[in-house]
Parts: sequence; C-alpha cells; structure tokens
Amino acid sequence: MSRNPFSLEGKIALITGASYGIGFAIACAMHEAGATIVFNDIRQDLVDKGIAAYEEKGIKAHGYVCDVTDEDAVNALVKKVEEEVGVIDILVNNAGIIKRIPMIEMTAAQFRQVIDVDLNAPFIVAKAVIPSMIRKGHGKIINICSMMSELGRETVSAYAAAKGGLKMLTRNIASEYGEYNIQCNGIGPGYIATPQTAPLRERQPDGSRHPFDSFIIAKTPAARWGEASDLGGPAVFLASEASDFVNGHILYVDGGILAYIGKQP
Repeated sequence: MSRNPFSLEGKIALITGASYGIGFAIACAMHEAGATIVFNDIRQDLVDKGIAAYEEKGIKAHGYVCDVTDEDAVNALVKKVEEEVGVIDILVNNAGIIKRIPMIEMTAAQFRQVIDVDLNAPFIVAKAVIPSMIRKGHGKIINICSMMSELGRETVSAYAAAKGGLKMLTRNIASEYGEYNIQCNGIGPGYIATPQTAPLRERQPDGSRHPFDSFIIAKTPAARWGEASDLGGPAVFLASEASDFVNGHILYVDGGILAYIGKQP
C-alpha cells in the first residue's frame, strides 16, 4: 500500500455520463486525488460542454461520445481509451435516467428504457473493463445506486427496479471477481442539491419552504440537502487502496435518511 492510501496518483478513472452533476463532482474529486479523468456522454455537444466545464476547473479531461447501452460502442470506447489514455483502473457507472410516471400509466417500452440505461449499461461497461483489470491485477468499480435501491416511492417503479438490481449486480461483481483484486461497491446518494432540484428548494411567496423541501428536511437527520461535493470523499475512498478489503458494499451518502423514521408532523 502506498504511503497515502487515499491517493489516486497514476490511476485512470472512467466516469460515465460525467459532463455535469454528480458524475462531474465525483470526477473533480478524483482528479484532486491525482487521477486522470475520462468521461463519456451520449452526444458530442454534451461532451464539449463537459470538457469546457472541466477546463474551467483546470482539469484536462478526456471526453468521448458513447451510448452506454450499446455493447459494441462500449467495447470500442474502452479499446480507444486504452490506446489513447491507458488501461482503466477505476470505473464509475454514473450515467442514468429517471421517468416519473405512475406504474399503470407507464408503457413497457418506457420501463425497458430505464432498465436499459440504469441496469443493463452498468453491466455492459463493467464487462468491458474487467478483463483488463484482471490482467493488471487490480480494479475498482463504483456503481451509482440510489436510496431507491432500498426504498420505494410513487411514480418511480422502473427506476427503483433498476437501482435495486444495480445493488445486486454490485454484490455479484464483488462475488465473482474479488479474487482478482477487483473491488465493486456502490454509492447511494440521498437528495442532492442540483440545478434540477432547485425549484423544489425555492422559498414560497410567504417565505415558507416548498412542501417537498420540508418533507426532505424532516426526513434527514442532517436537516439539509446534500451537495454534489458530499459524494467526492466517499467516491475517492472507494476508488483508492484505502478500500482494498471493502467489497460488495453500498455506501449511502444520504445525511442519515435511511437510518431515520422522520420527525413527527
């Protein structure tokens, strides 16, 4: 083990869908710890935006266009990254979608699309990087799970099914490839303050909290929303030698929501 077990110096990290949001925050934290950052997105304009955002932070990221649900495209991406940057040491399966539709109104096609992006894609990308990790003698895979890996909620049947499946895929990769010094763990973010959730946190005209904001604050022992940066430390830990004997674990970064029944109204 290196002198600083949390160092990612010399490591190459692929973070899927990391042009913005949680993936971007994790990538920035990994860069701070010394990793070379590789990311993909589904369109060139998103990749360009991502590269510009990284440049603004002084990070030279390697961006690629790739649809993570397309196995041939993913295999081609991994081959290209290995040729142009190097063998991937760390994979973060971050790309994901959510469709908030009541189950009886959701079509099977919509359900399949969520499963395809949130569960099939992590399988495809992990499968593409594991052979080189085996040859190299080490590897770290971090799957971005969710509190919906544990809890249900109205209108998110497909997302909860996918994220519950991703929790078990995480455990199975750990079970199957742990003997090759590959650790596969998950991070389950709580409610994170992002531009998408900003309308839910705006004060009402009378100065009171938005009802959903009140709901989240009452359910969270930390009494606040998480910041994307709150996920950086846990991600660096799970990507580093400090977690070499941690495998098949889901680390919930939720301010304590899953431990708490919530305040009495």
